[in-house]
Amino acid sequence: MTSGSVNTTPLRAPLQQGLRDLGCWPADEAQAEGVTERLLAYLDLISRWNRVYNLTAVRDPAEMLVQHLLDSVAVVPPLTQALAAQRGDAAQRVLDVGSGAGLPGVVIAILRPELSVVCVDAVAKKARFIRQVATELGLRRLQAEHTRIEDLKAPGFGVVTSRAFASLVDFINLTRQHLAPGGVWMAMKGKLPDDEMAVLPPGVAVTGTQPLVVPGLDAQRCLVWMAPATEPA
Repeated sequence: MTSGSVNTTPLRAPLQQGLRDLGCWPADEAQAEGVTERLLAYLDLISRWNRVYNLTAVRDPAEMLVQHLLDSVAVVPPLTQALAAQRGDAAQRVLDVGSGAGLPGVVIAILRPELSVVCVDAVAKKARFIRQVATELGLRRLQAEHTRIEDLKAPGFGVVTSRAFASLVDFINLTRQHLAPGGVWMAMKGKLPDDEMAVLPPGVAVTGTQPLVVPGLDAQRCLVWMAPATEPA
């Protein structure tokens, strides 16, 4: 996986502008340059591995930038806010379910390297790819687990997230045991899934919905926030 690198030079300026537009541009210039380099290196790795392992249907690097990288960057500010409202070790732990090529987990790990991010996928080649990304980009707190999510053995997480993984019902039912006390589910969706929200499992409530504006993307994106329902006083 060392040949056929993507020319990422034309993507640098739109990536950096996207980071600024989404409120994710680090104040420190050296740190900002490091984030840029890691995100571009990640995009290059996706593109190269994609030729053999079919990690994603998106093939064009410019489309990957918008549909994968910036789409994932957009969730980092609300994720950060959600974790800031929590206490304890779980507030530093994020679970990305059905992570695929590592979206959004790898992007979260790049922008928030102090967090422990666990990416889970039932497909071995995808977990292998994420491990390679963690090694090559020096993301020491990024882990990849090749397992079914219901079989994962791990401490609870402050945020459990997914991107195009399953219906909200299945997402909740498969991951309920991994949510720490006080934790929340963050589901990345396209259009607001009203039908799915209407049939959530008992004891789970939608705590908020949030539209996302992804630079360069002409499609709807939103977050659905959920948490265990609290008993009325």
